[in-house]
Amino acid sequence: MSARFLVVFDVDSTLIEDEAIELLAERSGERERVAEITDRAMRGEIDFSTSLVERVATLKGLPESVLAETAALLRPTKGAAELINLIHERGGKAAAVSGGFIQLLEPLKAKLSLDFAAANTLEVAGGKLTGKLTGEIVDRTSKANHLKKWAAELELPVAATIAVGDGANDLAMMEVAGLSIAFCAKPKVREAADVVLVVRDLAQIGSLLA
Repeated sequence: MSARFLVVFDVDSTLIEDEAIELLAERSGERERVAEITDRAMRGEIDFSTSLVERVATLKGLPESVLAETAALLRPTKGAAELINLIHERGGKAAAVSGGFIQLLEPLKAKLSLDFAAANTLEVAGGKLTGKLTGEIVDRTSKANHLKKWAAELELPVAATIAVGDGANDLAMMEVAGLSIAFCAKPKVREAADVVLVVRDLAQIGSLLA
């Protein structure tokens, strides 16, 4: 799989308008609590992995069917499909890496024609969510590692990568990428980024593609 460049997107509140875990937590009656924890983690006030485990615990007992139902509710951000089409037209590849859940990201990957996707896996037993994760936790370090891994698979130098994110969990991948874009981001992320975008339209990024 050859490519001229790679664009890696954060998912929640970047590639999509939603915080997917909040949509799931609404089903368990815990949305307000989960939203508060999410916000603190995004601002970098609490460790992401700790906050993730705490938030996932609120989903215990939900039927597995809520995953497909929630995936169907996710709203791609304005310009997302247009931008990914442009990336492909210009010989690039598009990827999404999320601190959210692969069961929700896989349908989005298919819908938007993403080339790569990685996220956490919610554990399911007996047709219900256990309130736990299985496998590696996708945190800020893992996001950076996925960017580097995909670049290597494409035989691209890391300088030919673009990272797009909005929260503290995206800082490591933005640091290693050739170009970092803060998209409607938290202050700490705006300060660290090469480019800051404040209008919620991903198509703006098209002008930055080689």
